[in-house]
Amino acid sequence: MLDAVDLPDDIAALKAMLIASQQREVRKDERIERLEKLVAAFKHAAFGRKSEKADPEQFDLALEDLETAIAAVHAEDEADSSPGKAQPRPRAANRGSLPAHLPRVEEIIEPESLICTCGGGLHCIGEDVSERLDVIPAQFRVIVTRRPKYACRACTDGVFQVPAPARLIHAGLPTEATIAHVLVSKYADHLPLYR
Repeated sequence: MLDAVDLPDDIAALKAMLIASQQREVRKDERIERLEKLVAAFKHAAFGRKSEKADPEQFDLALEDLETAIAAVHAEDEADSSPGKAQPRPRAANRGSLPAHLPRVEEIIEPESLICTCGGGLHCIGEDVSERLDVIPAQFRVIVTRRPKYACRACTDGVFQVPAPARLIHAGLPTEATIAHVLVSKYADHLPLYR
């Protein structure tokens, strides 16, 4: 969308911009119509009455026409877009991390003793953090489990860390309470899974 500041004051220039905009719209409509015809022909060739008897190389031709048309549309769209405007970024997908607005309950699993077998003290050198989705009926929360890693400065016996607690679903996000809630909702309350 153009701002009023970007528009020229000359009437002839405004008319030229309007005509160019209308021509672009007509070209886009023609391209859309041509692509829809190609898709319809491809569907007819693939799923029509005699689709079993059709030559498979004909499908490649239809796909090639579609790819050529799509490339032409992308090239014209890039040419039409003004260089001063920033291109929109693709939507960032959030995979694996749980929403920040949910309350967090932190559990820290420490070893029974912080004394090394050589007699020295263990010092924290890092930790593994995992998050799982938990539910209290009508309330969701995230359980954060921290497992600090300890190493001795006096010897080289290695790194000590408490093993991770067993999970109902290996490397899964839901806790036992969440799975029980979903199962009861589905099979006892007869609610669909998407609610």
